[in-house]
Amino acid sequence: MRTAVGQALEFRKGVVMLKQPKRHEKHSAAWGKRKMLLGLLATLVVTKFALAQNAQANLSQRLGAGRYPSTFAAEVIRTAQSSQPGQKINVIVQYKHALQPATIGRLQSNAARVNHNLILINGVAASMPAASLASLANDPEVASVSLDHPLKGMDDLTDAAMNVSSAWTAGFDGTGVGVAVIDSGINDNSSDLWNAAGTADRVVYHQDFTGTPTTNAAGAYWDLYGHGTHVAGIIGGNGANSAGQWKGVAPNVNLIDLRVLDANGAGSDSNVIAAIQKAIALKNTYNIRVINLSLGRGISVGYANDPLCQAVEAAWNSGIVVVVAAGNYGRLADYGNDGYGTITAPGNDPYVLTVGAMKSMGTATRTDDRVASYSSKGPTTFDHVAKPDIMAPGNQVTSLAAPGATLETLHGSNFKSGNSKYFVLSGTSMATPAAAGAVALLLHQSPNLTPDQVKARLMKTAYKIARTTNTATDLGTGKTYTSNHDLFAVGAGYLDVQAALGNTDLAPASVGSALSPYATVNTVTGTVTLSNGNVVVLPNSVVWGSSVVWGSSVVWGSNVNGMSVVWGSSVVWGSSLVNGFSVVWGSSLTSATSVVWGSSYAVSNAQSDDTVNEQ
Repeated sequence: MRTAVGQALEFRKGVVMLKQPKRHEKHSAAWGKRKMLLGLLATLVVTKFALAQNAQANLSQRLGAGRYPSTFAAEVIRTAQSSQPGQKINVIVQYKHALQPATIGRLQSNAARVNHNLILINGVAASMPAASLASLANDPEVASVSLDHPLKGMDDLTDAAMNVSSAWTAGFDGTGVGVAVIDSGINDNSSDLWNAAGTADRVVYHQDFTGTPTTNAAGAYWDLYGHGTHVAGIIGGNGANSAGQWKGVAPNVNLIDLRVLDANGAGSDSNVIAAIQKAIALKNTYNIRVINLSLGRGISVGYANDPLCQAVEAAWNSGIVVVVAAGNYGRLADYGNDGYGTITAPGNDPYVLTVGAMKSMGTATRTDDRVASYSSKGPTTFDHVAKPDIMAPGNQVTSLAAPGATLETLHGSNFKSGNSKYFVLSGTSMATPAAAGAVALLLHQSPNLTPDQVKARLMKTAYKIARTTNTATDLGTGKTYTSNHDLFAVGAGYLDVQAALGNTDLAPASVGSALSPYATVNTVTGTVTLSNGNVVVLPNSVVWGSSVVWGSSVVWGSNVNGMSVVWGSSVVWGSSLVNGFSVVWGSSLTSATSVVWGSSYAVSNAQSDDTVNEQ
């Protein structure tokens, strides 16, 4: 069956379904494959080139000197102004109404190639010549135009650090809960991902959104990069190939494989949005209650104007807990920021549960664990949302290997000694599925919890990390990094499954009741407070202090008269307001609206990835 946007292959166990468009195929000749007279074709080419030049000139006038339409993101304008008229630009166009066939037709009439219909956000992902962008500037039905950003993955003591065994002892292993893994795919032949009896595969659905090969020589569905399989093993591996030693957090969940990253770990906003859209559509079919996003990219606009953030909010609104990696850019030290302000999208969205990475220090106890130096720190760019929300183990994590995949080929030394079915990776990509597995356990126990109730309970019951400063040495380069355990580095604390399962407090069920708070600065006094909207959470302390942030009707708001603490007694910058403060809001305190990164930061300049292991 063909659709307006092409074909896609979906593979449900034993059933071949609808086909997905091949986004990365070369289509340079596609527009010319029509039977025309040669002379007419030549005339059209000359005419189109002249029109393109005029359109580009018009676009330059409209997009220059502050006269551009407000519907265009600033980065689209910069890209258009620096491009040749015929150069293709990948954009996401959102409309003021639901998509109509005429909408697609208008785009295609301006030489746009539609890559995805993103009905979730009333949008279309398209590749179109720079000159054709002028048609969008003139279309009154266009709500916004954004770049279709490229993005990538954020790459045995995990369970012990989070007290997971207590859940297993109580009979909670994620049975019946569906977790959508939006990543690079999941290998289809690992017995760790079958049921305990070895009779049924728990990867119940596959779909590719990249348009690249998805099977190996034997025809099995395959993870060509090696990232998604590792993530899936952390969430739900049962340890079949290690006598249970390297078992995932929720070893009986069902996994829904939505492949958005190619063999090089690269993807795009539209791939991920299309996958989220599919997860929502399949929610009731597979009881999808959790989405794992171990990926991200730099932030160029506030979350309210970011299509990727709008998509994760739509999933949250549908009743799915979205768990997102904080990012691996905590080591960035440009302008002396010491890694602050480096949370990636969509982890910057206040709805989702954003996860940073801890390291186990080689022991089963969590009391000596420390924040991984590469784990991104808040507050978020533009919006100053306090992130990450919570921490989970993410350094030197052993999970399923994907033999022959890119990561395994490039980093062969990371195979687990004595067992080639397992591989070691580090990063917030690994912390995120640990948290996603914990969410599945909580939902197995209490299936009626809403996403906000899950998030609030995990944050409230988190193990409060002591305010300390620690150093870490990169095992590859020998370079040493210093990290502080403050609110913007460790969030509400270290995820504690036992405490979460033992807690019965309920935040309001309504969507948005557990929004991550915003950090604001008083430019006169230099003090920082957290607020939810216009309500200051704790007016009598620098940040949360030792007062309560858990009330009977709200999680973060004016009702603070309960007896429990989310953040503990730590202030934002550890033991004082000096460290990190000036690089976020500026030493002169003249502006409380701009984070150090300004309009954006280039994640491609970061030095850490999922193969970084540290002591």
